[in-house]
Amino acid sequence: MGMNKNTVLSWATFIMIVVGLSLIALGVFKYREVSAYGFAAVGVGFFSIAWVFNALKGRV
Repeated sequence: MGMNKNTVLSWATFIMIVVGLSLIALGVFKYREVSAYGFAAVGVGFFSIAWVFNALKGRV
């Protein structure tokens, strides 16, 4: 069972969503006083990159 380009992009999208959620959760629950906005901004950035990966599926 080989992985084609769409499978790789699907896994990359899933991993980016998980990392984005974990960064937002770190900012909200653990580092609220220190750098919550920074963690949330990076998490939203991961979501936007995952959105691009998802849009590329089927076109590459």
